[in-house]
Amino acid sequence: MNRKLPLSTALLLTVPPLLWAGNAIVGRMVRDAVPPMTLNFLRWSIALVVLLPLGRAALRPGSSVLSNWRRYSMLGLLGVGLYNSLQYLALQSSTPINVTLVASGMPVWMLLVGKLFYKAPVKPKQLVGALLSIVGVLVVLCRGDLQQLAALRLVAGDLYMILATIAWSFYSWMLMQQRDVPALRADWAAFLLAQVAYGVLWSAALSGAEWAVKGVDVAWSWPLAAALLYVAIGPAILAMRCWGAGLQKAGPTLGSFFINLTPLFTALLSSSFLGEAPHLYHALAFALIVGGIAVSAR
Repeated sequence: MNRKLPLSTALLLTVPPLLWAGNAIVGRMVRDAVPPMTLNFLRWSIALVVLLPLGRAALRPGSSVLSNWRRYSMLGLLGVGLYNSLQYLALQSSTPINVTLVASGMPVWMLLVGKLFYKAPVKPKQLVGALLSIVGVLVVLCRGDLQQLAALRLVAGDLYMILATIAWSFYSWMLMQQRDVPALRADWAAFLLAQVAYGVLWSAALSGAEWAVKGVDVAWSWPLAAALLYVAIGPAILAMRCWGAGLQKAGPTLGSFFINLTPLFTALLSSSFLGEAPHLYHALAFALIVGGIAVSAR
């Protein structure tokens, strides 16, 4: 899409990476207190309670939330159930910096999904920007040693995050499809509630499978309660609101490059809260990713 990028749109697309960086940090901090699928289920259950009074229009007759259940169920699966569960699962074996840098391959998946499934045109500058981004991701995956590429063995967290990124790409393109009742689409809280309601059901199913395999083992505490409130309100409701509004103005391809800001915020937060100082190869990877943003957004 060939659209100008006003400052207001850029700000809308910058807020989610900042909040998602915090989500990665918090997910890493509480990984020993609550299992990943359960964390995602609790997070979106709280978000659902918060959204109910704000988006009650979704519950009115004629809102199409039930009649168009396939669409909202799929949005809920991709954007609420799969992406977040896989991210928390990735944080069990990988650091927040690595997880968010792997997610910076988003522009590549956005271009592929858009081209293959939505017949979206691909411009040369987008390909160059995506190539720079994927090189940055490869630098992270080989831990800065390019000689290891031939014998590269991905850790489980890297693989989970790649799957999460693919799911988010499909979610973002589906979000752009104007197949909703206009009144519902115009009400951000109601539109988000329609997705979250189905997403909580998917999250409950994934959490139930986790309970059946591992059992329930949640170390309740006030810090965990504060963490749940943060991930439910900030990275969930506020970030999803800004992301949806930003995509409507910029399109999913250009919008995906803003996700690449997440590693920068994550590196800063990791240094402050987790004592995980970034390495030199992180700086190289980020330089490549920023180069991809600059080329694609020209």
